[in-house]
Amino acid sequence: MRIAVTGASGLVGRWLHRAALGAGHEVLTLPGWRLGDLPGLSGCDALIHAAFHHLPGRYRGGEGDDPQGFLRANLDGSLMLFRAARDQGVGRVLFLSSRAVHDGHPEGMALPDDLPPAPTSLYGEVKARAEAALFKMADAAFLTASLRPTGVYGPGTPQKWAGLIADFLQGQTPTPRVATEVHGADLANAALMVLADPAMAGSYNVSDLVLDRQDLLAEVARLTGCGTVLPGRADASVLRLPLCSRLEALGWRPGGRAFLRREMPAILRDLQGDSAASRG
Repeated sequence: MRIAVTGASGLVGRWLHRAALGAGHEVLTLPGWRLGDLPGLSGCDALIHAAFHHLPGRYRGGEGDDPQGFLRANLDGSLMLFRAARDQGVGRVLFLSSRAVHDGHPEGMALPDDLPPAPTSLYGEVKARAEAALFKMADAAFLTASLRPTGVYGPGTPQKWAGLIADFLQGQTPTPRVATEVHGADLANAALMVLADPAMAGSYNVSDLVLDRQDLLAEVARLTGCGTVLPGRADASVLRLPLCSRLEALGWRPGGRAFLRREMPAILRDLQGDSAASRG
């Protein structure tokens, strides 16, 4: 399959790019393309849209002081991309949405795959509106779907825990927090499974671990000898837990806990490399 991937160098896109190549697909990364540009997708069988314009390190609140620019880039730009894909004969489009579409549902609620969105941020609203528009475009020759991942982690840069771990190693105890997470490789696996499904359609939750900062930083402390006081445990009962029934029916079996144990040394090395590069 010839797959175009937008945002292929980003936090999530790099995992999608790597997995698609590893599975033997031809991957087009659209060098020089930006949200709002018309892409050249002729000859592509599928598109995975992972590009997103936001302030560095921020998704919710990523519009900063320019909400209209945020909407133009991410919503209008995505809709232009979807229409271009359809018009250029791309048969399948997979959109990287977010768990943020569910932020308005009650705390402690289980989130099935087909739950209607209830965003509370502009970020979540853009994702939900892009999903809805894409789904309306679907027909027998143009299959569409979205992934709604939780937080994405894994070695390499950019690294979602960079600031948290760096502050901890410098003696700062963070506030307690617990969240749902998924490894980038598991997310990429999910994407390829959905693209390969003849019945791909609608939304798919992508989530694996419930991870408390205390457990994460306890492993950092064990590996580094850091003596910073660990944060207290957070209340996991308030989490909105995504159910991943549709992916599980396709055979998706995430391995996040093993990934986390095995790859924490690599994550720490990546962060040390970033720190040395910034000093240089």
